[in-house]
Amino acid sequence: MLVLVHGGLWDEEMDAERFWGRTGVVAGLRGEGLDVLAPDRLMRAGSWAAEAEHLAARLPDGPVVLVGGSNGCSAAVRLALAVPERVRGLVLAWPATAGDPRVDGRAPTEAAPLLAGGVLRGVADEELAGLRLPVAVLPSVPENPVHQRHTADALLGLVPGAVELPGCPEPPHPLFRPEGLVAALAGFAAAVGGATS
Repeated sequence: MLVLVHGGLWDEEMDAERFWGRTGVVAGLRGEGLDVLAPDRLMRAGSWAAEAEHLAARLPDGPVVLVGGSNGCSAAVRLALAVPERVRGLVLAWPATAGDPRVDGRAPTEAAPLLAGGVLRGVADEELAGLRLPVAVLPSVPENPVHQRHTADALLGLVPGAVELPGCPEPPHPLFRPEGLVAALAGFAAAVGGATS
């Protein structure tokens, strides 16, 4: 099963339906015969660990392939670290760039604890380097201030064995089209096994 973890940070008007549903990702993956779950994240959470705990309670039985989108990459990695026996593979799609004052300055004051980390918010680089599962990184193409190419490159260099998937604009960007993403996710899920019932 694929579990899709949507983007957004703190109080952005974002949920799974807007990020994965209305953009055609869920329907496209199901059209490929894949089992898909797209839970809503715990918005306004005080920590990425709290988000991971929230998501862990919504995981189905059996191993899953996690797909994090944008800031959802941080929640997905924290979840993979918390319950490694439940995660068969991990896709970091359009990873949000951390440590850029122009980007961090847009976040509300209450979200400040969520901005800390290494390459990814909420995750130490040593934790990323210690991941021992198949990981794919999908960059934003074209890049933008929130999803900079160097973030994807850093993840590819840091996570052992990480592979790059063909990039595309992130949903719900007006230029986003689900077909390329669906094909990339279906291929990765097939490679790591267990995405269908």
